[in-house]
Amino acid sequence: MPDAVAASGTGVAVTYGRRIAIAASDFTIPAGRLTAVIGPNGSGKSTLLNLLTGLVEPASGTVEVLGTDPVSARARVAYVLQTNAVNEAVPITVREVVAMGRYAELGPFRPFRDPDRRLVSQAMERLGVTDLHDRHLGELSGGQRQRVFVAQGLAQSAELLLLDEPVTGLDLVSRQRIIDVVRDELDLGRTVVYTTHDLADAAEADHIILMASKVFAQGPPDVVLDPDLLSTAFGVGIIHFGDGHLALDDGHHVPGRHVHFERKR
Repeated sequence: MPDAVAASGTGVAVTYGRRIAIAASDFTIPAGRLTAVIGPNGSGKSTLLNLLTGLVEPASGTVEVLGTDPVSARARVAYVLQTNAVNEAVPITVREVVAMGRYAELGPFRPFRDPDRRLVSQAMERLGVTDLHDRHLGELSGGQRQRVFVAQGLAQSAELLLLDEPVTGLDLVSRQRIIDVVRDELDLGRTVVYTTHDLADAAEADHIILMASKVFAQGPPDVVLDPDLLSTAFGVGIIHFGDGHLALDDGHHVPGRHVHFERKR
């Protein structure tokens, strides 16, 4: 029996003025699974997440999320942006940031109830930021800020969790906390989609969408993490190692760094 589908797109294209961000593409995101979205900078990864939340409307084609259109599904979708997309100088405490995750259900003016407070406290505990509750964002490290925003997403108790490069450049403690939370969400039957530049992380996903200004390929890691597909999509070579590892020779994309991953056989 085929997997249930959390979200899908048919013939979806996105344009910004005359620029084509995503050429006409089809995609599928299986329900209850982990989907990684990979591709070079400017390939449409974040745009795909914006489509799923209704923040961007397609120029053509259709998108379905949780059985309806993205705007109607918005309260059931949590979207965690990269911390560098957020103004950390805003004078707001960690607990207030996490509590905003409840606004999707309550709206900004309905009072919090005990279940809402419990969800906020549980999310903070899971991300290890309870002791930071009264501190402002500007006082936190990058890893701490990222954990706070993931906690905000968890507080929403959404069916679909979208994470835009959630562990890029983080310290080991923050990275592991977020990875553990993602695994827990999957165990609870939720669907998680995240963008990443790290092909080792992508190899751990159930499903991969490879972007190159369109959906270039999609499927399980052993299909999408193919050296020829990756080389064409990224426009760079693939380095083969004798131990079975591959590396994307991506020095221009992430300066001074090769991205290594073990190809699943």
